[in-house]
Amino acid sequence: MKIKNRLENSQILTGYLFAIAATAIWSGNFIVARGLNETIPPITLAFCRWLVAVIVFLPFALKPLIAQWGILKKNMGYLSVTSLLGITIFNTLIYFAGHTTTAVNLSLISITFPIFIVIFSRIFFRERLTLNKGIGIVLVVTGVVLLITRGALSSLLNISFAIGDLWMLLAAIIFAVYSLLLRSKPQQLSIWAFQAATFILGLIFLFPFFVWEYTITPSIPFDTKAVVSILYVGIFASFFAFVLWNKAVVAVGPSKAGMVYYTLPLFSGFLAHFFLKENVTIIHFYSVLLIASGIFTANYEFKGLKRISTAQARP
Repeated sequence: MKIKNRLENSQILTGYLFAIAATAIWSGNFIVARGLNETIPPITLAFCRWLVAVIVFLPFALKPLIAQWGILKKNMGYLSVTSLLGITIFNTLIYFAGHTTTAVNLSLISITFPIFIVIFSRIFFRERLTLNKGIGIVLVVTGVVLLITRGALSSLLNISFAIGDLWMLLAAIIFAVYSLLLRSKPQQLSIWAFQAATFILGLIFLFPFFVWEYTITPSIPFDTKAVVSILYVGIFASFFAFVLWNKAVVAVGPSKAGMVYYTLPLFSGFLAHFFLKENVTIIHFYSVLLIASGIFTANYEFKGLKRISTAQARP
């Protein structure tokens, strides 16, 4: 019995470590979005990221892709929509947002997507909006407003806040829709085949926009910094984080792994301060406190503390 308990505890600890590692790696995506804002255009950065990701994924996903081609072909419409939202638009908006707002703000706003899942679930699926969900929504909205106005609520009347914050908020909304679509993923479709298919389709949808952006941009300096950053988001943020996250979900379950994801701003704040010299202010502290409290509140049903899982979705 003791050996069994030790093995279970070891598995749980390993699962949490995997989830933390994946979250830390994902936080670097916001550093790249902000760090390359003056050199690599957003669509080009997104295209290069997914090109690298597809190249890295294919050796591992080719077999399930071939084996499940019939299922993929049958669900091509569904796969196209999820690819367009989750790969093409969502991540490209992050890189657009990185041009006019900080990496810390990007990460803080990105973790608000579960609240939009709650809202859309109420609107489109008529799911019951409980008291704790309502309180959670109010807390998160307050935190986001505090963040994008930099604590000066009068800027809402003057419309004097960074457009990048709004791009990132739109990205969070789109990711919430993508997350809801994941509920309809064909059960017989393996996660490797699904992920590879969405990467490939998302890359195809990006291609014409990449060509357009590339032709109107005078010159794009693919220097060492740019190449290393692209390899990071293509290999680590797209492949290794994916593997680590799925191992974490297997070890501790999607709900517990999902709660770890909300530590994303902590990692982004540290990396942004270290690499980009961004300052973490008291406004950021209050915002993350409100947002995290709102998400925590909305993700629990207090009758029996039954947790609502939105962790089937990952960026």
